[in-house]
Amino acid sequence: MIDLRDLRENPDKYRRGCELKGMRVDIDHLLELDAQRRTLATEQENLRAQQRTIEKELGPQIGKLAGQIKKAAEGERASLEAELDALKARPAALKEKIHALETRLALLDPDLQAILLTVPLPPDADVPVGKGSEDNIEIRRWHPPALVARHSAPGIARECTVSNAGSENRPTQDEDGPWGFDTNKSYEANRGFRPKTHLELVRDLGLADFERGVKMAGTRSYVLTGDGFLLHNAVLRYAFDFMTLKQGFKAMSVPVLVREDCMVGTGFFPAGREQAYHIEESRRGETNDLFLTGTGEVGLMGLHQGEILDEAQLPLKYTTVSTCFRREAGAAGKDTAGLYRIHQFDKVEQVVICRADEAESRAWHKKMIGYVEEILQSLALPYRLLQCCTGDLGVKNADMIDVESWMPGRGEVSKDGVPSGAFGETHSASRLYDYQCRRLNMRYREGGAGGKGATVFCHSLNNTVAASPRLLIPILEMWQNADGTVTVPPVLRPYMGGKSRIG
Repeated sequence: MIDLRDLRENPDKYRRGCELKGMRVDIDHLLELDAQRRTLATEQENLRAQQRTIEKELGPQIGKLAGQIKKAAEGERASLEAELDALKARPAALKEKIHALETRLALLDPDLQAILLTVPLPPDADVPVGKGSEDNIEIRRWHPPALVARHSAPGIARECTVSNAGSENRPTQDEDGPWGFDTNKSYEANRGFRPKTHLELVRDLGLADFERGVKMAGTRSYVLTGDGFLLHNAVLRYAFDFMTLKQGFKAMSVPVLVREDCMVGTGFFPAGREQAYHIEESRRGETNDLFLTGTGEVGLMGLHQGEILDEAQLPLKYTTVSTCFRREAGAAGKDTAGLYRIHQFDKVEQVVICRADEAESRAWHKKMIGYVEEILQSLALPYRLLQCCTGDLGVKNADMIDVESWMPGRGEVSKDGVPSGAFGETHSASRLYDYQCRRLNMRYREGGAGGKGATVFCHSLNNTVAASPRLLIPILEMWQNADGTVTVPPVLRPYMGGKSRIG
């Protein structure tokens, strides 16, 4: 949620923000409703002040009149009683007016809040202007270095593993793998053989069962089997250990079923409501409906909803691994086969909650992207960073960087049936400033523990660490061998009992 005071003072900033993000919000109507609410609230407070004054002043007058009535002659009593009734009626009349204003405010507030929740956070000034993903700008890309350089390259192989395995996890000169891979060349030019897609690899190696998954749960469903499920868990465990044991993030278990206020507070509602699975508990007599979360970010951010933290506690660095659910509404016909666009998956997520300082938020954004780069480099997966343009930002993002991994099975298919290869999104890093924390009413008190400073809304950031089984696509396709087997990346072998090859 945006700062309403800032919107009043800088309405053009938010009009422009809506325009840049391609979102229609009637800012003028919002300001009109806000002005009406403030006028009514001021009038109500003035009447309450009058009520307090009158009640204070009338007490002695009413007491005096009551005494006079007792002593009055029969002819005077009627007029005194009429005067007493008039005095008593004054607070009642004010009370009725105050109640009427309360009713008008109660009718006005839902409309105001409904519009306010749709106002997007304006993009940062350095975010490139564009209409959609086609206007995103590549920042840089990384290719696995050639064999001769790989041991000294930062972030490669053993340097990135967080396990206690010994030097046997270092690639050797005859190790299979995508070392020296250049995405500007064909896969066959890089590796010397025609690649299989991940669909062919999971079929031939028995790593997934799509038919039975669809039979049980419908389209975009699957069952990971045997080494496919082991590899899936290896990726998640490696990423989780990397964040907790090496980067010092606190491991957290969070609910994947949450109340609506948690989805609204984290900014996933109302804009993304159609993507969430809805459990209508209210039909069974419960107070709250529940929703399946599409990311661990929801639970991690909801932990401190409505709390005031001490400045000394910040930054909070949390990570979780959770099952995620997305309806993929509006994605009909897109990546319907395979493991790329599915309804249920598992994800290691990272969240940082820090002080309300733009420079600090920007620094954390870079750090969090760096963690992901280190993991991808340790897996020898080519990737690129994309600066998302204004039109590709979500309602809550001031800035967003997508990380796309190279997937040889994507892209255009040649006449002889060989895909050209293409980058596919595997990670997304968002900088949100106080947008989520304002909605969640998550603040910190300046001045450290026990301080008496002002309360300030926190800043928040999030980034995927590893989402599987999507990340299995580049792993399988990049680490496949000419004989149809797949080499297990060295950093994952400790999580697969030392297994070095699938098939």
